Amino acid sequence: MTMRAPDRPNGAGAVFLAFLALGLTSFGGPIAHLGYFRRAFVEKRRWLDDAAYADLVALCQFLPGPTSSQVGFAIGLTRAGPLGALAAFAGFTFPSAVLMLAFALGTAGLDGPASAALLHGLKLAAVAVVADAVLGMARTLTPDLPRAAIALLAAAVVLLLPGAFAQILAIALGALLFRMLGRRTAPGAPPAAPGLAVSARAGWIALGIFAILALLPPLLASAGSVLSLFAAFFRSGALVFGGGHVVLPLLEAELVAPGWLDMPTFLAGYGAAQAMPGPLFTVASFLGALAAPAPTPLVGAAVALLAIFLPGFLLLVAALPAWARLGASAGARLALTGANAAVVGLLAAALVGLGLSGTIGSAFDALIVAAAFGALRFAKAPPLLVVAGSAVASLAVWSFA
Repeated sequence: MTMRAPDRPNGAGAVFLAFLALGLTSFGGPIAHLGYFRRAFVEKRRWLDDAAYADLVALCQFLPGPTSSQVGFAIGLTRAGPLGALAAFAGFTFPSAVLMLAFALGTAGLDGPASAALLHGLKLAAVAVVADAVLGMARTLTPDLPRAAIALLAAAVVLLLPGAFAQILAIALGALLFRMLGRRTAPGAPPAAPGLAVSARAGWIALGIFAILALLPPLLASAGSVLSLFAAFFRSGALVFGGGHVVLPLLEAELVAPGWLDMPTFLAGYGAAQAMPGPLFTVASFLGALAAPAPTPLVGAAVALLAIFLPGFLLLVAALPAWARLGASAGARLALTGANAAVVGLLAAALVGLGLSGTIGSAFDALIVAAAFGALRFAKAPPLLVVAGSAVASLAVWSFA
C-alpha cells in the first residue's frame, strides 16, 4: 500500500506519544474528542490548519465507523504515513481498551456516589472542550454571513432530525449551498488536507479487503466460533455512522440476542465505558472478553477491538484517493468550504445537546464549565489539568452537598 509519508525523524514515535496523552485524558465522547484533537494538533502542535482539520472531520462524518478515531488515524497518516496512522490508533485506543479488559476481569469498578461525581466532572469538562472548539473553529471557518448561515442551518438540521443521517444531510447541504453561493461571495477553500496522498490502487485494495472481511467470516464461521465473534463486531463497526453511542444498539442485537452475553453484563460494560477516556468503541474490549465465543478473555478482547475499528479505517483509506482529487477542483473547494462551515454547526448542535441533556444541572455545574472554558480559552491551560480540575471540583461539590 503506497502512501506518502512526511520525512520526519521519529515521526511515528512522536505521533504515538501525542495520541497516548489524548488516550489517557480525552473524556466525553466523539464530539468532545474532536475538540481535544483540534486543540492538540491545530492550536498547539500546528500539524495542520483549521481548514484541513475540518476537511477530515467532514469526510469522516460521511463514512461509517468511529468518527474521532478515523480523524485521529488520518492525522497520524498526515504526520508520519502508515506507521503514524497505526501509532495514532494505538496511542488513542489502548489506554481505555486495557482498562475495559481489566474491568471485564473483575479488577476495576465504577460503583458508588463518589465515582458518579467524578464521572459527572469529566462530562462537564467535555462541555467546556466542545465550547472551546466551536468558538475556535467558527472564527476561521465561518468568517462571513453565508458561512455563518450554513453553520446555523446545519445545527438546526441536527437538532431537529436526530441521528447519523441528519449529520450527513447537514454536511451535504452545507457543501451544496456554498457550491451554489460561493461563486459570488468568497473564494474556495484550500485543497484537502496535505500529506494524505493515497494511491488509487491502495484505495481499491482497502475496499477489496473490506468487502472480503464483510462477506467471508460469516460464510466460514460456525455458531459460537471466533470467526462469528469477528463477524459480529465487524458488522457493527461497518454499519454505524458517527460512532460512539450509536454503535450500542447494534452491539446489543449482535451479542445479547443470540445469548452470548446477558443484558446486565452488557449494560455494566456500557456504564464502565462512560468513565473511560478515548473512544467509546473500546467497550468492544469488555464485551469481546466476556462473549461466549471467546476462547480466552484476552483473545476475545483483541478480536473484538480489531473487528470493530477495522471497517472504518479501511473505508477511510478507500475514500482518501477521491477525496484528495477533490482539492484540484475549484467547484469542489467551494463545496468543501460549505462542508467545513457545516462541521462548525454540528459541533454547535452537540454543545446544545450537552446542555439540554441535563449535564449542566446546577449553578455549581455551570460555574465548573465556565471555569474550565476560561482555563482553556484564555489561560491556555493543558486539557489534562482542565479535566482533572473539573473532576475534583465536581467531587468537592458532591462532598459538601
